[in-house]
Amino acid sequence: MNRNIPTLSRAQLRRDWPLLTLLLILFALGIYFYPQLPERVPSHWNIRGEVDGYSSRFFGAFGLPLLNLGIYVLMLVAPALDPQKANYPRFVGAYNVIRWTIIAIMSLLHVVVLMAGLGYTIDAGKVVQPAVSVMFILIGNQMGRFRHNYFVGIKTPWTLANEEVWRRTHRVSGPIWVVGGFIGLLGTWLPAPYNFVTMMVAILGASLISLIYSYVIFKQITA
Repeated sequence: MNRNIPTLSRAQLRRDWPLLTLLLILFALGIYFYPQLPERVPSHWNIRGEVDGYSSRFFGAFGLPLLNLGIYVLMLVAPALDPQKANYPRFVGAYNVIRWTIIAIMSLLHVVVLMAGLGYTIDAGKVVQPAVSVMFILIGNQMGRFRHNYFVGIKTPWTLANEEVWRRTHRVSGPIWVVGGFIGLLGTWLPAPYNFVTMMVAILGASLISLIYSYVIFKQITA
């Protein structure tokens, strides 16, 4: 069993050198392109792929890298704070998949914002939707390996209250999340706004099924 639980330590930082390199690249891109960015940088798109929100030049260059760095640190600190930290060695591989996936997607979003700020026409939906869908697929694929904890997984009152409910909910929900991710991925090629609607229905539907299933199983077990 791999007991290298992610933690804020020198050994973990050495293991995470690819992630740290990626974070450094994000900050380097921000520094390099900062003088070329306008005062108002596109940072939000509506369901039709149209820019409907702007941020400052500083946020465009460094906002997402700083947020990404914060997520990276938080996910190293979280296992030590979790009352169920003894369970992390049992799913450290799955936990690492989540860490890497989230940071990769946040990095992609930073590139999208930079390109939009530099004047490129970006269909953000065609970039973000596949990324989010793939994230759902990857998380769903790992979900059956999650063990009882308070930071990752399907955290409903019923899964947190009972380990057997947690185990059965994650075992059943994993494939459902994978299917939801694939539906969202295929929906990318639909015209706006149907692409976004398809993804949201698939993702919210998978999440709702997981929630309802956890409640039903809890009632069966505790009846």
